[in-house]
Amino acid sequence: MKTLAQLFCFVLVLMTVQAAWAQMDFEREPINYNEAGHDPVTALQEQISNGSKTLTFDEKHGYLLAVLETLGIPKASQMLVFSKTSFQLRQISPERPRAIYFNDHTYVGWVQGGDVLEISTVDPQQGAKFYTLAQEPVAQPEFLRDKGQCLTCHASSKTQGVPGHLVRSVFVDPTGQPRYGSGTYRTDQNSPFEKRWGGWYVSGTHGSMQHMGNVLSEDRSQPEEIDRAAGANRTEISELLNVEPYLEPTSDIVALMVLEHQTQMHNFITALNYEARSAVHYDSIMNKALDRGADYQSESTQRRIDSAVEKLLQYMLFSEEFSLTSPVRGVSQFTQEFSALGERDTQGRSLRELDLNTRLFKYPCSYLIYSEAFAALPEVAQRRVAERLKEILTGEDNSQDFAHLTEADRTAILEILRDTKPGFMQ
Repeated sequence: MKTLAQLFCFVLVLMTVQAAWAQMDFEREPINYNEAGHDPVTALQEQISNGSKTLTFDEKHGYLLAVLETLGIPKASQMLVFSKTSFQLRQISPERPRAIYFNDHTYVGWVQGGDVLEISTVDPQQGAKFYTLAQEPVAQPEFLRDKGQCLTCHASSKTQGVPGHLVRSVFVDPTGQPRYGSGTYRTDQNSPFEKRWGGWYVSGTHGSMQHMGNVLSEDRSQPEEIDRAAGANRTEISELLNVEPYLEPTSDIVALMVLEHQTQMHNFITALNYEARSAVHYDSIMNKALDRGADYQSESTQRRIDSAVEKLLQYMLFSEEFSLTSPVRGVSQFTQEFSALGERDTQGRSLRELDLNTRLFKYPCSYLIYSEAFAALPEVAQRRVAERLKEILTGEDNSQDFAHLTEADRTAILEILRDTKPGFMQ
């Protein structure tokens, strides 16, 4: 039987752990966010330091081209954002937008005349990490990791409560300054078109749908009265700014839509990772305090993991995706290059195939199921995702959350995953 003193200690431990959860203190066990990790930028820095990799500096773009090439980030992914929503805001304006490039795991920001490249990347265990690279020629360039300033915006409810990525849409005055009093939108695959891309240039066609891109909030007294029609269906943005300084003359609409999906999908994966690790860590403390077996898993732990799994699956399977009412077409090579990278099944199908007529993807299941971040999920979480995914795709679960998936959708996704991710769903 526990003594009174032991029970008192148990209560203190419980209160301490619960307080840590409430604060979501990333620096402590079991997350240890500030520890060195295994993200692509860390790996590149190690190669630079040991001399196996070099980065070429050029006068026009600094290290931009070298970083993109080394990390495998396509130039066609270029998107231009003119809102002053970067810490290099002094150099950003509608005439000199920031360029962003990305692949499945890393995002690079370049500003004309900027002091640094801005880089965010995905650590499979720790989520989003943020770096800068000084734009000056040196023998061994050094990526400097952010000390926590970026988390002011990048670790909030807008990023699923974990260090993550986000796309913002804002009303922007003629200087590029957001009119914060008019509100801002975090945009993802579920966002209505009319709330997307305020402060961004957008090149591509989208029929009768309208967005906030390509235009300014001119009237200070009525800041939300913007001319969406003027920014719609622009295949050329060279009429709006000088595109010569940039790697591409585009800010591709399809790249923007994929970016919106990918940023929040990464956040949901990180949120499940954190929740599973925190829950298991909590059980380890409680098991020791209550003299339970080390492998005992409490019902509360299972409920926590199940809740995070359901949130991930609903997003991963596009449960609340905004339905396109007109076809969307990009103007760069991004659509072709992105789709060509996919894992393909025996019938030649891939989760990276784009639809762009009524929805983003032909087969509504996120391609990030192949990512290192997904593979790094704790075994208890990954097993539960596989169990639930099988229930959904075989039709055993026909709940409202997944009613948007047709029988053909479920069959195709199941077949693709069984061919391209063997052993995942037994």
